[in-house]
Amino acid sequence: MAQITAQLVKDLREKTGAGMMDCKNALSETGGDFEGAIDWLRKKGLSQAAKKSSRIAAEGLVGVATAGNAGAVIEINAETDFVARNVLFQDFVDAAAKIALEVKGDIEVLKGKPHPGESRTVADQLTHLIATIGENMAIRRATALAVEKGVVTSYIHTAIRPGLGRIGVLVALESTGDTEKLTALGKQIAMHVAAANPQFLNISDVDNASLEREKAIYRDQAIASGKPADIAEKMVVGRMRKYYEEVVLLEQPYIMDDKSKVSQAVEKAAKEIGAPVKLAGFARFGLGEGIEKKEEDFAAEVAAVSGVKKA
Repeated sequence: MAQITAQLVKDLREKTGAGMMDCKNALSETGGDFEGAIDWLRKKGLSQAAKKSSRIAAEGLVGVATAGNAGAVIEINAETDFVARNVLFQDFVDAAAKIALEVKGDIEVLKGKPHPGESRTVADQLTHLIATIGENMAIRRATALAVEKGVVTSYIHTAIRPGLGRIGVLVALESTGDTEKLTALGKQIAMHVAAANPQFLNISDVDNASLEREKAIYRDQAIASGKPADIAEKMVVGRMRKYYEEVVLLEQPYIMDDKSKVSQAVEKAAKEIGAPVKLAGFARFGLGEGIEKKEEDFAAEVAAVSGVKKA
């Protein structure tokens, strides 16, 4: 049996990222065998990750990566915002965003890709991270945009470091014009998307279910106010115009110049860029949006821990 020294424990911790006591236990269980201890920690990590998998993970980070005419955005969740400040987690999200760009946003392909600098896949590295940090984590979603000619630009709101934050946006612009000016326009539109949170690119993209639901609400409101049916229909048309301005990117008032729609701002910019510009697509990931977060009853939690019944 090899002697378990403080240096050996330190080396194992640096190699695996596991906690000091876990490293000491691993070496004890494997008789000081360094490689065996690594395997023991990996197995232990799988066990710990399974126990944590039922916990709600609605915090974490959104990451973006771009390269010329392509870009990707990814959301990776954890249980608390404390993890977002962990360098290991930040490095993982940053690497995952770059791989998402490579695999065009396909999460399943991404999970099977080798994690940079490790012998593990991305999925295995996530499991290892769960064991190391001690929180449930999940690769929730990813998407990618690309254009044949033009640029894909990105913007991160509340960035914790370059490319990582709580809101990530991609904007795809098709054009043969000046790339530098095109990129600047894309950045501004991406900032608009982060702030205005559009749901659709064009009016034609609005799904019929959303459209009919809005019309029915406006129609009922008009009739309830005592308006005749024909007047109510005219009011519905006016309200739908307002609805489009709220949810359709090209119809929204541009935050950089609220006297113009986004579509008009793009047309105006095309003159400076030197060629027609088409806003081909966008993607916006807001951290934790759509995840049902657990409501904690703090008083009940304290009472449960202390063994005192809540009044």
